[in-house]
Amino acid sequence: MKYISSIVSDYQNVNDLVTKKVKRLYLFYLETLCDQDKINEYILDFSNAFKLPKDVKKLLPSPNLKDITSYKELKEFLENGFTIVIDGNKAFAIETKADLTRAVESPSTEPTLYGAKDSLNENYQTNLGLIKRRIKSNHLKNDEFTVGRYSKTKVSTLYIDTIVKEELVTEINQKLENIDIDGINDIGELKVFLNKDSKNFFPAIRITERPDVISKSLLEGKVIIIMDTSPYALILPSFLVDFINPISDDYTKSINVNFLKTLRFFCLLLSIITPALYIAITCFNHETIPTNLLINFQAQREKVPFPSIVECIITLITCEILRESDIRFPSKYGSAISILGGLVLGESAVSAGLISPIMIIIVAITFISSMIFSDLEVMNAIRAWRFIFLIIASFFGLYGVGLAFIIFISNLASYETYNKPYLFPISPFDLTYIKETIFKMRNDKRSKMLSKNIIKGEK
Repeated sequence: MKYISSIVSDYQNVNDLVTKKVKRLYLFYLETLCDQDKINEYILDFSNAFKLPKDVKKLLPSPNLKDITSYKELKEFLENGFTIVIDGNKAFAIETKADLTRAVESPSTEPTLYGAKDSLNENYQTNLGLIKRRIKSNHLKNDEFTVGRYSKTKVSTLYIDTIVKEELVTEINQKLENIDIDGINDIGELKVFLNKDSKNFFPAIRITERPDVISKSLLEGKVIIIMDTSPYALILPSFLVDFINPISDDYTKSINVNFLKTLRFFCLLLSIITPALYIAITCFNHETIPTNLLINFQAQREKVPFPSIVECIITLITCEILRESDIRFPSKYGSAISILGGLVLGESAVSAGLISPIMIIIVAITFISSMIFSDLEVMNAIRAWRFIFLIIASFFGLYGVGLAFIIFISNLASYETYNKPYLFPISPFDLTYIKETIFKMRNDKRSKMLSKNIIKGEK
Protein backbone atom coordinates (compact mmCIF):
# COMPACT_ATOMS: atom_id res chain seq x y z
CA MET A 1 0.00 0.00 0.00
CA LYS A 2 3.01 2.28 0.37
CA TYR A 3 3.14 3.12 -3.37
CA ILE A 4 -0.53 4.02 -3.96
CA SER A 5 -0.46 7.57 -2.59
CA SER A 6 2.73 8.33 -4.51
CA ILE A 7 1.20 7.11 -7.80
CA VAL A 8 -1.98 9.11 -7.28
CA SER A 9 0.02 12.24 -6.44
CA ASP A 10 2.57 12.00 -9.26
CA TYR A 11 0.09 11.04 -11.99
CA GLN A 12 -2.87 13.22 -11.00
CA ASN A 13 -2.95 15.04 -14.40
CA VAL A 14 -2.11 12.00 -16.50
CA ASN A 15 -5.49 11.23 -18.02
CA ASP A 16 -4.64 7.83 -19.47
CA LEU A 17 -3.75 6.36 -16.06
CA VAL A 18 -6.33 3.70 -15.14
CA THR A 19 -6.81 2.57 -11.55
CA LYS A 20 -8.73 -0.59 -10.68
CA LYS A 21 -9.37 -2.51 -7.48
CA VAL A 22 -9.96 -6.25 -7.78
CA LYS A 23 -10.65 -7.76 -4.40
CA ARG A 24 -7.59 -6.81 -2.37
CA LEU A 25 -5.45 -5.99 -5.42
CA TYR A 26 -4.82 -2.48 -6.77
CA LEU A 27 -4.06 -2.22 -10.48
CA PHE A 28 -2.43 0.75 -12.23
CA TYR A 29 -1.69 1.02 -15.95
CA LEU A 30 -1.50 3.57 -18.78
CA GLU A 31 -4.21 2.59 -21.24
CA THR A 32 -2.43 4.24 -24.20
CA LEU A 33 0.52 1.86 -23.75
CA CYS A 34 -1.26 -1.28 -22.63
CA ASP A 35 -3.36 -3.94 -24.34
CA GLN A 36 -6.70 -4.37 -22.55
CA ASP A 37 -7.03 -7.95 -23.78
CA LYS A 38 -3.73 -8.87 -22.12
CA ILE A 39 -4.82 -7.24 -18.86
CA ASN A 40 -8.03 -9.28 -18.93
CA GLU A 41 -6.23 -12.50 -19.85
CA TYR A 42 -3.30 -12.21 -17.43
CA ILE A 43 -4.92 -10.51 -14.44
CA LEU A 44 -8.64 -9.75 -14.34
CA ASP A 45 -10.04 -13.10 -15.47
CA PHE A 46 -8.01 -15.07 -12.95
CA SER A 47 -8.41 -12.55 -10.12
CA ASN A 48 -12.20 -12.57 -10.40
CA ALA A 49 -12.63 -16.29 -11.00
CA PHE A 50 -10.57 -17.69 -8.15
CA LYS A 51 -10.07 -17.05 -4.49
CA LEU A 52 -6.87 -15.09 -4.14
CA PRO A 53 -4.08 -17.07 -2.50
CA LYS A 54 -1.62 -15.53 -0.07
CA ASP A 55 0.97 -15.26 -2.85
CA VAL A 56 -1.09 -13.98 -5.78
CA LYS A 57 1.83 -14.29 -8.20
CA LYS A 58 1.33 -18.06 -8.29
CA LEU A 59 -2.18 -17.54 -9.70
CA LEU A 60 -1.44 -15.11 -12.53
CA PRO A 61 -0.27 -16.68 -15.83
CA SER A 62 1.76 -13.75 -17.17
CA PRO A 63 4.85 -14.77 -19.20
CA ASN A 64 6.79 -11.76 -17.88
CA LEU A 65 6.31 -10.84 -14.23
CA LYS A 66 8.79 -8.64 -12.37
CA ASP A 67 9.10 -7.91 -8.65
CA ILE A 68 9.28 -4.23 -7.76
CA THR A 69 11.76 -3.13 -5.10
CA SER A 70 11.56 0.67 -5.36
CA TYR A 71 9.22 3.43 -6.47
CA LYS A 72 11.67 4.48 -9.20
CA GLU A 73 11.50 0.97 -10.60
CA LEU A 74 7.69 1.05 -10.42
CA LYS A 75 7.52 4.25 -12.47
CA GLU A 76 9.87 2.80 -15.07
CA PHE A 77 7.70 -0.30 -15.53
CA LEU A 78 4.47 1.74 -15.58
CA GLU A 79 5.77 4.09 -18.27
CA ASN A 80 6.93 1.16 -20.41
CA GLY A 81 3.54 -0.52 -20.80
CA PHE A 82 3.49 -2.76 -17.72
CA THR A 83 0.53 -3.12 -15.38
CA ILE A 84 1.42 -2.50 -11.74
CA VAL A 85 -0.24 -4.84 -9.25
CA ILE A 86 -0.08 -3.88 -5.56
CA ASP A 87 -0.95 -6.53 -3.00
CA GLY A 88 -0.55 -5.13 0.50
CA ASN A 89 3.08 -4.13 0.90
CA LYS A 90 4.16 -6.11 -2.15
CA ALA A 91 4.22 -4.79 -5.71
CA PHE A 92 5.02 -6.43 -9.01
CA ALA A 93 4.73 -5.55 -12.70
CA ILE A 94 3.14 -7.62 -15.45
CA GLU A 95 4.01 -6.97 -19.07
CA THR A 96 0.85 -5.96 -20.95
CA LYS A 97 2.34 -3.81 -23.72
CA ALA A 98 0.17 -2.95 -26.68
CA ASP A 99 1.56 -3.56 -30.17
CA LEU A 100 2.21 0.02 -31.31
CA THR A 101 4.72 -0.77 -34.07
CA ARG A 102 4.42 -1.60 -37.73
CA ALA A 103 5.16 -4.99 -39.21
CA VAL A 104 8.57 -5.99 -40.59
CA GLU A 105 8.85 -4.48 -44.07
CA SER A 106 11.31 -4.45 -46.96
CA PRO A 107 14.26 -2.02 -46.73
CA SER A 108 13.37 1.40 -48.11
CA THR A 109 16.71 3.23 -47.99
CA GLU A 110 18.99 0.26 -48.77
CA PRO A 111 17.10 -1.88 -51.30
CA THR A 112 18.79 -4.80 -53.07
CA LEU A 113 17.75 -6.97 -55.98
CA TYR A 114 18.93 -10.10 -54.16
CA GLY A 115 19.40 -10.78 -50.49
CA ALA A 116 17.20 -10.38 -47.44
CA LYS A 117 13.95 -8.44 -47.70
CA ASP A 118 13.41 -7.67 -44.02
CA SER A 119 14.38 -4.47 -42.23
CA LEU A 120 14.38 -3.06 -38.73
CA ASN A 121 11.33 -1.29 -37.33
CA GLU A 122 10.58 0.85 -34.27
CA ASN A 123 10.25 -2.13 -31.88
CA TYR A 124 13.36 -2.92 -29.84
CA GLN A 125 12.50 -6.57 -29.25
CA THR A 126 11.67 -7.15 -32.92
CA ASN A 127 15.00 -5.66 -34.01
CA LEU A 128 16.89 -7.76 -31.50
CA GLY A 129 15.06 -10.84 -32.75
CA LEU A 130 15.91 -10.13 -36.40
CA ILE A 131 19.60 -9.99 -35.48
CA LYS A 132 19.57 -13.07 -33.24
CA ARG A 133 17.73 -14.94 -35.95
CA ARG A 134 20.92 -14.64 -38.02
CA ILE A 135 23.53 -15.08 -35.28
CA LYS A 136 22.55 -18.01 -33.08
CA SER A 137 25.22 -17.90 -30.42
CA ASN A 138 25.47 -17.25 -26.71
CA HIS A 139 28.52 -15.12 -27.53
CA LEU A 140 26.26 -12.43 -29.01
CA LYS A 141 26.01 -10.04 -26.06
CA ASN A 142 23.97 -6.90 -25.56
CA ASP A 143 24.44 -4.25 -22.87
CA GLU A 144 21.36 -2.11 -22.18
CA PHE A 145 21.25 1.55 -21.19
CA THR A 146 18.55 4.12 -20.53
CA VAL A 147 19.17 7.50 -22.17
CA GLY A 148 17.21 10.71 -21.48
CA ARG A 149 15.82 12.12 -18.24
CA TYR A 150 12.28 12.26 -19.61
CA SER A 151 12.28 10.02 -22.67
CA LYS A 152 14.06 7.15 -20.82
CA THR A 153 14.85 5.53 -24.14
CA LYS A 154 16.24 2.02 -24.16
CA VAL A 155 19.57 1.77 -26.00
CA SER A 156 21.60 -1.39 -26.45
CA THR A 157 25.10 -2.21 -27.68
CA LEU A 158 25.51 -5.57 -29.45
CA TYR A 159 28.78 -7.40 -30.03
CA ILE A 160 30.26 -10.89 -30.22
CA ASP A 161 32.53 -11.16 -27.23
CA THR A 162 34.87 -13.74 -28.79
CA ILE A 163 35.50 -11.50 -31.82
CA VAL A 164 35.28 -7.85 -30.78
CA LYS A 165 38.09 -6.10 -28.93
CA GLU A 166 37.11 -5.26 -25.34
CA GLU A 167 38.52 -1.72 -25.42
CA LEU A 168 36.13 -0.78 -28.23
CA VAL A 169 33.10 -2.01 -26.26
CA THR A 170 34.30 -0.26 -23.12
CA GLU A 171 34.79 3.08 -24.89
CA ILE A 172 31.35 3.00 -26.52
CA ASN A 173 29.59 1.94 -23.32
CA GLN A 174 31.28 4.73 -21.35
CA LYS A 175 30.08 7.29 -23.88
CA LEU A 176 26.51 6.01 -23.59
CA GLU A 177 26.66 6.12 -19.79
CA ASN A 178 27.92 9.72 -19.85
CA ILE A 179 25.09 11.06 -22.04
CA ASP A 180 23.07 13.55 -20.00
CA ILE A 181 20.14 14.97 -21.94
CA ASP A 182 16.42 15.60 -21.42
CA GLY A 183 15.35 13.21 -24.15
CA ILE A 184 16.33 11.48 -27.35
CA ASN A 185 13.89 10.55 -30.10
CA ASP A 186 15.95 8.93 -32.82
CA ILE A 187 19.22 7.12 -33.25
CA GLY A 188 20.46 9.96 -35.47
CA GLU A 189 20.48 12.19 -32.37
CA LEU A 190 22.38 9.53 -30.45
CA LYS A 191 24.98 9.44 -33.20
CA VAL A 192 26.00 13.03 -32.42
CA PHE A 193 27.05 12.04 -28.87
CA LEU A 194 29.07 9.05 -30.06
CA ASN A 195 31.02 10.87 -32.75
CA LYS A 196 33.93 13.13 -31.88
CA ASP A 197 33.83 16.63 -33.30
CA SER A 198 36.20 16.82 -36.24
CA LYS A 199 36.91 18.91 -39.32
CA ASN A 200 36.22 15.98 -41.62
CA PHE A 201 33.05 16.03 -43.70
CA PHE A 202 32.79 12.27 -44.14
CA PRO A 203 30.79 10.27 -41.57
CA ALA A 204 32.57 8.01 -39.09
CA ILE A 205 29.47 6.07 -38.03
CA ARG A 206 27.32 4.15 -40.46
CA ILE A 207 23.53 3.97 -40.18
CA THR A 208 21.69 0.93 -41.52
CA GLU A 209 18.22 -0.59 -41.50
CA ARG A 210 19.28 -4.04 -42.73
CA PRO A 211 19.72 -6.96 -40.28
CA ASP A 212 22.04 -8.74 -42.74
CA VAL A 213 24.40 -5.73 -42.76
CA ILE A 214 24.32 -5.74 -38.97
CA SER A 215 25.12 -9.46 -38.80
CA LYS A 216 28.04 -9.10 -41.19
CA SER A 217 29.42 -6.17 -39.17
CA LEU A 218 29.17 -8.13 -35.92
CA LEU A 219 31.16 -10.97 -37.47
CA GLU A 220 33.82 -8.45 -38.51
CA GLY A 221 34.34 -7.38 -34.90
CA LYS A 222 32.27 -4.19 -34.90
CA VAL A 223 29.78 -2.92 -32.33
CA ILE A 224 26.12 -2.32 -33.18
CA ILE A 225 23.83 0.11 -31.36
CA ILE A 226 20.06 -0.27 -31.58
CA MET A 227 17.48 1.94 -29.93
CA ASP A 228 13.84 1.57 -29.07
CA THR A 229 11.53 3.71 -31.29
CA SER A 230 14.12 3.86 -34.11
CA PRO A 231 14.13 1.67 -37.26
CA TYR A 232 17.87 2.13 -37.76
CA ALA A 233 21.07 0.88 -36.13
CA LEU A 234 24.56 2.35 -35.79
CA ILE A 235 27.72 0.48 -36.84
CA LEU A 236 30.93 1.43 -35.04
CA PRO A 237 33.59 1.90 -36.21
CA SER A 238 32.99 2.57 -39.91
CA PHE A 239 35.52 3.45 -42.58
CA LEU A 240 35.35 5.17 -45.95
CA VAL A 241 35.25 1.85 -47.84
CA ASP A 242 32.20 0.75 -45.82
CA PHE A 243 30.10 3.58 -47.26
CA ILE A 244 31.10 2.78 -50.84
CA ASN A 245 30.41 -0.96 -50.77
CA PRO A 246 26.76 -2.00 -50.26
CA ILE A 247 25.68 -5.43 -48.98
CA SER A 248 24.36 -6.31 -52.45
CA ASP A 249 27.98 -6.94 -53.51
CA ASP A 250 27.96 -10.12 -51.41
CA TYR A 251 25.16 -11.61 -53.49
CA THR A 252 26.72 -11.14 -56.94
CA LYS A 253 29.49 -12.84 -58.91
CA SER A 254 32.90 -11.51 -57.87
CA ILE A 255 34.24 -10.63 -61.36
CA ASN A 256 31.24 -8.33 -61.96
CA VAL A 257 31.30 -6.88 -58.47
CA ASN A 258 34.99 -5.96 -58.62
CA PHE A 259 34.36 -3.93 -61.76
CA LEU A 260 31.51 -2.10 -59.99
CA LYS A 261 33.67 -1.47 -56.93
CA THR A 262 36.34 0.12 -59.14
CA LEU A 263 33.65 2.15 -60.87
CA ARG A 264 32.37 3.48 -57.54
CA PHE A 265 35.80 4.76 -56.49
CA PHE A 266 36.14 6.40 -59.90
CA CYS A 267 32.71 8.02 -59.50
CA LEU A 268 33.68 9.29 -56.04
CA LEU A 269 36.60 11.22 -57.54
CA LEU A 270 34.62 12.22 -60.63
CA SER A 271 31.78 13.73 -58.60
CA ILE A 272 34.26 15.80 -56.58
CA ILE A 273 36.77 17.07 -59.16
CA THR A 274 34.80 17.36 -62.46
CA PRO A 275 33.71 21.03 -62.06
CA ALA A 276 37.18 21.98 -60.75
CA LEU A 277 38.88 20.31 -63.72
CA TYR A 278 36.62 22.15 -66.17
CA ILE A 279 37.36 25.53 -64.59
CA ALA A 280 41.10 24.81 -64.43
CA ILE A 281 41.30 23.72 -68.08
CA THR A 282 39.12 26.44 -69.62
CA CYS A 283 40.43 29.35 -67.53
CA PHE A 284 44.09 28.53 -66.85
CA ASN A 285 45.59 25.50 -68.55
CA HIS A 286 44.40 25.84 -72.15
CA GLU A 287 47.30 23.76 -73.44
CA THR A 288 45.92 20.57 -71.84
CA ILE A 289 43.07 20.16 -74.35
CA PRO A 290 42.95 20.24 -78.18
CA THR A 291 42.60 23.72 -79.71
CA ASN A 292 39.41 22.84 -81.62
CA LEU A 293 37.74 21.68 -78.41
CA LEU A 294 38.82 24.84 -76.59
CA ILE A 295 37.41 27.01 -79.40
CA ASN A 296 34.15 25.05 -79.20
CA PHE A 297 33.93 25.71 -75.45
CA GLN A 298 34.55 29.43 -75.89
CA ALA A 299 32.01 29.65 -78.72
CA GLN A 300 29.33 28.15 -76.46
CA ARG A 301 30.15 30.70 -73.77
CA GLU A 302 30.07 33.68 -76.12
CA LYS A 303 26.67 34.95 -74.90
CA VAL A 304 27.12 34.01 -71.23
CA PRO A 305 27.51 37.22 -69.16
CA PHE A 306 29.28 35.57 -66.19
CA PRO A 307 32.80 34.24 -65.70
CA SER A 308 33.08 30.45 -65.82
CA ILE A 309 33.49 30.13 -62.05
CA VAL A 310 30.34 32.16 -61.34
CA GLU A 311 28.43 30.20 -63.97
CA CYS A 312 29.58 26.92 -62.42
CA ILE A 313 28.70 27.93 -58.84
CA ILE A 314 25.22 29.15 -59.86
CA THR A 315 24.51 25.91 -61.73
CA LEU A 316 25.76 23.70 -58.89
CA ILE A 317 23.73 25.57 -56.26
CA THR A 318 20.60 25.35 -58.43
CA CYS A 319 21.07 21.59 -58.77
CA GLU A 320 21.62 21.24 -55.02
CA ILE A 321 18.32 23.06 -54.42
CA LEU A 322 16.57 20.67 -56.81
CA ARG A 323 18.09 17.67 -55.05
CA GLU A 324 17.05 18.93 -51.62
CA SER A 325 13.50 19.53 -52.84
CA ASP A 326 13.48 15.98 -54.23
CA ILE A 327 14.51 14.58 -50.82
CA ARG A 328 11.99 16.64 -48.82
CA PHE A 329 9.06 16.35 -51.22
CA PRO A 330 6.60 13.43 -50.84
CA SER A 331 7.99 10.45 -52.74
CA LYS A 332 4.94 10.06 -54.99
CA TYR A 333 5.73 13.16 -57.01
CA GLY A 334 9.02 14.53 -55.67
CA SER A 335 11.23 13.06 -58.41
CA ALA A 336 8.82 14.18 -61.13
CA ILE A 337 8.98 17.77 -59.85
CA SER A 338 12.81 17.77 -59.74
CA ILE A 339 13.11 16.26 -63.25
CA LEU A 340 10.64 18.81 -64.62
CA GLY A 341 12.45 21.63 -62.81
CA GLY A 342 15.83 20.48 -64.12
CA LEU A 343 14.65 20.21 -67.71
CA VAL A 344 12.77 23.52 -67.72
CA LEU A 345 15.48 25.47 -65.89
CA GLY A 346 18.32 23.98 -67.92
CA GLU A 347 16.68 24.54 -71.29
CA SER A 348 15.51 28.02 -70.39
CA ALA A 349 18.90 29.04 -68.98
CA VAL A 350 20.73 27.88 -72.12
CA SER A 351 18.18 29.59 -74.41
CA ALA A 352 18.50 32.83 -72.45
CA GLY A 353 22.28 32.71 -72.68
CA LEU A 354 22.77 32.53 -68.90
CA ILE A 355 24.48 29.12 -68.95
CA SER A 356 26.47 27.36 -71.67
CA PRO A 357 25.48 23.84 -72.86
CA ILE A 358 28.86 22.43 -71.81
CA MET A 359 28.24 23.57 -68.23
CA ILE A 360 24.97 21.59 -68.20
CA ILE A 361 26.93 18.51 -69.30
CA ILE A 362 29.64 19.04 -66.66
CA VAL A 363 27.11 19.43 -63.85
CA ALA A 364 25.06 16.47 -65.11
CA ILE A 365 28.15 14.22 -65.05
CA THR A 366 28.94 15.46 -61.55
CA PHE A 367 25.51 14.72 -60.12
CA ILE A 368 25.00 11.41 -61.94
CA SER A 369 28.30 10.22 -60.48
CA SER A 370 27.28 11.23 -56.95
CA MET A 371 23.92 9.41 -57.22
CA ILE A 372 25.75 6.07 -56.92
CA PHE A 373 26.08 6.74 -53.17
CA SER A 374 22.89 6.39 -51.14
CA ASP A 375 24.18 7.58 -47.77
CA LEU A 376 23.06 11.18 -47.25
CA GLU A 377 26.11 12.14 -45.18
CA VAL A 378 28.48 10.85 -47.86
CA MET A 379 26.61 12.93 -50.45
CA ASN A 380 26.92 15.99 -48.21
CA ALA A 381 30.67 15.36 -47.80
CA ILE A 382 31.07 15.05 -51.58
CA ARG A 383 29.20 18.33 -52.00
CA ALA A 384 31.49 20.14 -49.53
CA TRP A 385 34.69 18.86 -51.13
CA ARG A 386 33.36 19.65 -54.61
CA PHE A 387 33.13 23.34 -53.71
CA ILE A 388 36.55 23.28 -51.99
CA PHE A 389 38.15 21.84 -55.13
CA LEU A 390 36.27 24.34 -57.30
CA ILE A 391 37.35 27.40 -55.30
CA ILE A 392 41.03 26.39 -55.15
CA ALA A 393 41.04 25.52 -58.87
CA SER A 394 39.56 28.93 -59.69
CA PHE A 395 42.74 30.55 -58.26
CA PHE A 396 45.50 28.14 -59.28
CA GLY A 397 44.17 26.02 -62.15
CA LEU A 398 45.38 22.43 -62.41
CA TYR A 399 47.98 23.14 -59.74
CA GLY A 400 45.08 24.06 -57.48
CA VAL A 401 43.34 20.75 -58.29
CA GLY A 402 46.51 18.92 -57.33
CA LEU A 403 46.84 20.96 -54.14
CA ALA A 404 43.20 20.32 -53.22
CA PHE A 405 43.70 16.59 -53.82
CA ILE A 406 46.69 16.55 -51.46
CA ILE A 407 44.60 18.34 -48.81
CA PHE A 408 41.75 15.87 -49.41
CA ILE A 409 43.95 12.79 -48.94
CA SER A 410 45.76 14.31 -45.96
CA ASN A 411 42.46 15.11 -44.30
CA LEU A 412 41.18 11.56 -44.73
CA ALA A 413 44.50 10.01 -43.67
CA SER A 414 44.57 12.01 -40.42
CA TYR A 415 40.96 11.16 -39.58
CA GLU A 416 40.34 8.45 -36.98
CA THR A 417 37.20 6.66 -35.85
CA TYR A 418 37.52 5.05 -32.43
CA ASN A 419 41.33 5.06 -32.64
CA LYS A 420 41.33 3.38 -36.04
CA PRO A 421 42.43 5.12 -39.28
CA TYR A 422 39.58 6.19 -41.55
CA LEU A 423 41.42 4.99 -44.68
CA PHE A 424 41.72 1.47 -43.31
CA PRO A 425 42.33 -1.08 -44.91
CA ILE A 426 44.52 0.91 -47.35
CA SER A 427 46.36 2.72 -44.58
CA PRO A 428 47.33 0.70 -42.61
CA PHE A 429 47.26 -2.08 -45.18
CA ASP A 430 45.08 -5.06 -44.26
CA LEU A 431 44.63 -7.70 -46.97
CA THR A 432 41.89 -9.51 -45.03
CA TYR A 433 39.58 -6.50 -44.87
CA ILE A 434 40.47 -5.50 -48.44
CA LYS A 435 39.02 -8.85 -49.56
CA GLU A 436 35.77 -7.93 -47.79
CA THR A 437 35.46 -4.36 -49.04
CA ILE A 438 37.61 -3.04 -51.89
CA PHE A 439 37.71 -6.36 -53.76
CA LYS A 440 35.46 -9.37 -53.51
CA MET A 441 37.65 -12.40 -52.92
CA ARG A 442 37.41 -15.62 -50.96
CA ASN A 443 38.23 -14.84 -47.35
CA ASP A 444 38.19 -17.16 -44.33
CA LYS A 445 40.08 -14.95 -41.87
CA ARG A 446 39.23 -12.06 -39.58
CA SER A 447 40.89 -8.68 -39.75
CA LYS A 448 43.48 -8.37 -36.95
CA MET A 449 42.78 -4.63 -36.74
CA LEU A 450 39.10 -5.16 -35.87
CA SER A 451 38.96 -8.49 -34.05
CA LYS A 452 40.74 -10.92 -31.80
CA ASN A 453 42.88 -13.70 -33.15
CA ILE A 454 41.05 -16.79 -34.39
CA ILE A 455 40.86 -19.52 -31.80
CA LYS A 456 40.93 -23.07 -33.08
CA GLY A 457 37.80 -24.98 -32.25
CA GLU A 458 36.01 -21.79 -31.22
CA LYS A 459 32.30 -22.41 -30.55
